[in-house]
Amino acid sequence: MVDCKPVATPVSTSKAVPGGVVPYADLTQYRSFASALQYLTVTRPDLSYAVNRLCQHMHSPSTVNWAALKRVLRYLNGTLHLGLKITASPSLDIHAYSDSDWAGNPDDQKSTSGFAVFLGTNLVSWVC
Repeated sequence: MVDCKPVATPVSTSKAVPGGVVPYADLTQYRSFASALQYLTVTRPDLSYAVNRLCQHMHSPSTVNWAALKRVLRYLNGTLHLGLKITASPSLDIHAYSDSDWAGNPDDQKSTSGFAVFLGTNLVSWVC
């Protein structure tokens, strides 16, 4: 996958094609790749949703799941420069920031909120 064509998003935006589910033949390979991607989400939170979806199929992945996993790898190939840096920090101060927009969506009045917690200069927890 080193020379693969990169994609802009880790998850396909197109609708699933109807058809039968074909089991993926190499369970060990799928589980190995999906598990490795789980560790990568520590510094790449942009992968969290896609990897979570892949890991929901660990027990019986299909060829469609394998194609989705390869798409994540293609996304990674094009975004190697992204990620959270974890470095030694001279300070152990904890700082937390939050923001919210209550009923800010004009279409459905849904709210948006999030927070970020830093230990020194390192981001250690976040939700949005």
